[in-house]
Amino acid sequence: MPIALQSIPLEQIPSDRTGGVVAIGNFDGVHRGHAALIATAVADARRQGVPATVLTFEPHPRTFFRPEKPVFPLTPPLAKMKLLSALGVEVVVLAAFDRAFSAQTADQFAADVLATRLRAKAVVVGGNFRYGKDRAGDIHSLRVEGARFGFSVSVIDDVRDETGTVISSSAIRDALAEGHISEANRLLGYRWFVIGEVIAGEKRGRELGFPTANIRLPPPTRLAHGIYAVSVGHGEGTFAGVASFGRRPTFDNGAPLLEVFLFDFSGDLYGQVLAVTFLGWIRPELRFESVPTLVTEMQADVLKARAIAASAGPGSALDRALAALPQSVVPEGSIS
Repeated sequence: MPIALQSIPLEQIPSDRTGGVVAIGNFDGVHRGHAALIATAVADARRQGVPATVLTFEPHPRTFFRPEKPVFPLTPPLAKMKLLSALGVEVVVLAAFDRAFSAQTADQFAADVLATRLRAKAVVVGGNFRYGKDRAGDIHSLRVEGARFGFSVSVIDDVRDETGTVISSSAIRDALAEGHISEANRLLGYRWFVIGEVIAGEKRGRELGFPTANIRLPPPTRLAHGIYAVSVGHGEGTFAGVASFGRRPTFDNGAPLLEVFLFDFSGDLYGQVLAVTFLGWIRPELRFESVPTLVTEMQADVLKARAIAASAGPGSALDRALAALPQSVVPEGSIS
């Protein structure tokens, strides 16, 4: 089944999807800080009986302004939709962050986007929210525009973790780049996952006794190369597994690839789009002097991954909400 929540281009939003409480942000990662902001918008929308709406942007503004250094996307579009749906968002409006959009003045953004296109009843933003050309608009000017156009403005302070550190997408990216899955998952408030289409590989894993589902992650992905304990929802079940992300130095040292071996599963996954959830780190990617040595290590990896999966439990409330959503997305025309 497809994910029910889909983004609507800003230029195409129908009138019956406007007039809501609008949470604004890129929401990359949809982490605990984002969740607090969204919860405020959802609660206000329900009190008013209007749509709980998110206005987000693609590409990430930092990627638009510095394309030579694209941002590592924590949540590509399908993953973001799953998370926003689980948090109770009803409408996602996607603004194409292009040259024309970035050239809007703060006044134009408030008048055209918030007041005219979205007909916002209320707006919810973070404390460091800036908008308009050269980031000229701030919280004060947004409140002024709200009084002018008839929408209220709520500002959510930074959310800090158990150590007092501000939760941010940058901190989560850094944790994943170091292979610190537990830390990333703690900051996110759920277990980090990727969504991608299973592609044909070299079938080397099958020859070694570990048939894998191969997924190409977006090029800016900075996940540490290594071996991970994972789980994958498929059909009515969830399967534990072990995954390798890296360049396969024992063989070809090629382009980075995510290779997932599911335990106790048999079937054809080619062409299907799977969500792969990361449960824990096992070891870094290594080059082995012989294939038998590699196979021995892979057998040990399987045992470690099974142990991690067995002790993982159901996860956070958001993990459990995600589990209630469709677990795999099958593109039209593919073979399940």
